[in-house]
Amino acid sequence: MSRTYFGTDGVRGHVGTDPMTVEFALRLASAAARVLAPNGGSVLIGKDTRLSGYMFESALEAGFVAAGVNVNLMGPLPTPGVAYMTQKFGCDFGVVISASHNLYEDNGIKFFDRTGGKLSDALEAEIERGLSRPPTTVESRRLGRAVRVDRSRTVYQDFCRSTLPGGVDLAGQKLVIDCANGAAYKVAPRVLADLGAEIIPIGCSPNGRNINDGCGSTQPSLLQLTVSGVRADAGLALDGDGDRVVMVDHLGRLVDGDQLLYVIARHRHAMGTLKGPVVGTVMSNLGLEHALAALGVAFKRAAVGDRYVLELLREHGGELGGETSGHLLCLDKTTTGDGLVSALQVLAIMKQTGAKLAELVAQMTKYPQVLKNVRTAKRIDLSARPEVAAAVAQAEARLAGTGRIVLRPSGTEPVIRVMAEGEDETLVREVVDGLAAVVQRAAAV
Repeated sequence: MSRTYFGTDGVRGHVGTDPMTVEFALRLASAAARVLAPNGGSVLIGKDTRLSGYMFESALEAGFVAAGVNVNLMGPLPTPGVAYMTQKFGCDFGVVISASHNLYEDNGIKFFDRTGGKLSDALEAEIERGLSRPPTTVESRRLGRAVRVDRSRTVYQDFCRSTLPGGVDLAGQKLVIDCANGAAYKVAPRVLADLGAEIIPIGCSPNGRNINDGCGSTQPSLLQLTVSGVRADAGLALDGDGDRVVMVDHLGRLVDGDQLLYVIARHRHAMGTLKGPVVGTVMSNLGLEHALAALGVAFKRAAVGDRYVLELLREHGGELGGETSGHLLCLDKTTTGDGLVSALQVLAIMKQTGAKLAELVAQMTKYPQVLKNVRTAKRIDLSARPEVAAAVAQAEARLAGTGRIVLRPSGTEPVIRVMAEGEDETLVREVVDGLAAVVQRAAAV
């Protein structure tokens, strides 16, 4: 279904440039209210730590109140926390102001329904159709009210702790937690400390401009150095809105989303609690698929985006899925990707088995995977370019069945992602460089 503003994860863009303006946010709030709470109701608004979050929070608040919707302002809280609290508060829908792993110059707005799930493509399209109308202002007696409920974040902290198996805590674990100077900077360290872990926090001093800057799940080098430097048992890095996590073992080696997914799936399979297939994406490492196959666990690939992973899990009755980036879904625990909850599942496995993280991931061999982003000035249909198809066929012939090739447009940036993986890293790099050059020429036409 064609949508102009909504991508794979809400509306996102550069602050001050359409659509990330105050005027657009006001119209978006009004359009969303007409679709999601046509007779009044309530909304929960959370955000990350970007400077522009205050501006968009005020614009959305005004639009919702003017449309007759009561507003609960949660302040900084991870995206999955907003999803959980939307359901807990009995709100008609929830809103998160965040551009996830992007730097502070960007921002975004995404929605959850009353169950804490993401909106369907159809609902997003309906909201978009209402953007051409001016903002609604109801008569005074029907105006909504706005209240701050940020102290209620402890309810979400209690929920996170409850996702560990009964009787399991983190006592005896020394952990480094990197919150990317983002939305989880308050709740994540407190949850880990309350569970008995000794914690060393980094990336927990937001100033409005340093979110995801040299820290967090997209830039984990500081975490890797810190874990090995303080001789921690493990480290975990969230992204700016807290829905992704990557981890670091005691040797300072990065453990990505594919490896974490394997650790959780393998443990659940051994315990007899794994339901349905594990779902990854077209970008998931081939090593994950092969490692799960060795266990006799079915694996399916969805399009990139956690909403598509979720759809495939529901279609096949699965509970566990995710992306290489660390956006993992544990549907028996929560309704959406939650970086802290996902990390807690891995930390609990370490505690239950007595194994180090390095030992838990050792039985999955990652294939060399190379990704190159090709920037484009406009959207292009790669399937309509015969020169691209010919280049892909030639590259696949070179890999000779020992790897994969994926070309896809990003859902959040004006780039085409060119990815290949296989047993021979040198060959994989040559293949990606060649394909990227062809795509670059096609994009310039």
